[in-house]
Amino acid sequence: MENNTIQQNTEIIHEVPIYAEPIFHIGNFQVTNSLITSWAAVLVVLFLSLVIRLKIKKIPGKLQNMFEVILEGALGLVDQVTNNRKISQRIFPFVFSLFIFILINNWLGLLPIFGSIGYLVKEGSTSVFVPFLRSGTADINTTLALSIMVVIGSNIFGIMVIGAWKAFNKYLNFAALGSIFTTVRKDPSVLIVAPITFFVGLLELLGEFAKIASLSFRLFGNVFAGEVLLASMAAIFSYVVPGPFLFLEVFVGLIQALIFSLLTTVYFTIASQDHSEHEEHKHEEELVSV
Repeated sequence: MENNTIQQNTEIIHEVPIYAEPIFHIGNFQVTNSLITSWAAVLVVLFLSLVIRLKIKKIPGKLQNMFEVILEGALGLVDQVTNNRKISQRIFPFVFSLFIFILINNWLGLLPIFGSIGYLVKEGSTSVFVPFLRSGTADINTTLALSIMVVIGSNIFGIMVIGAWKAFNKYLNFAALGSIFTTVRKDPSVLIVAPITFFVGLLELLGEFAKIASLSFRLFGNVFAGEVLLASMAAIFSYVVPGPFLFLEVFVGLIQALIFSLLTTVYFTIASQDHSEHEEHKHEEELVSV
């Protein structure tokens, strides 16, 4: 009787916290439910890659033809951003892999087993339900890691394309300051333009950190909000009403993966452009016209 009374008085809380919950530990390494899902997404990508690779034939079948159409369309979309097929072909494997990884993570979180299978953690008179699986992109740590990877990768790509010195001068433009001593006699306006150019480079350096915040919080916010919405609708209206919201989240997951990938393409494209050559050419044309 006492045990039954205790069980009746125990309240089970099923909430979606903003942080990922730990499931187990490997030494000092904490494995969270979002990390398990990210590993699952990697395995799905690896499995699909191997299946497609083994099915490739000189005369494509329906499945191979479908994937070729998808790849051509995706490459064409990247071309619209870069306006350079060579640049597109160099960054496409990274961008498309990123898109597939994010998309699978977004959609895995919509499966019925996510959020419904887990364990209870007692906290006083209440028990908190902790799911074993959670969408990787609903964890700020995952989206932050992806954003840092994109920003660092775009700068490395810029160094590979235009060189380390020109990439460095985008942020700390000492070349602009040095031009004061070489061109001040021909063009006195350099006394004003060069410091402004140097200051703009510092703003671009701050912009790199803004990119990390923008990419990570946009993806995390939309996916996390979707999980909270579905959990709330399921708790209030049971199984019928959440259906339309589920299809909506499928669409949102696709759009968010596409936005993240396109922004990555934009950042890589900007990093591969040499703005100094364009500015020097424009400056020379102005001097000749004068």
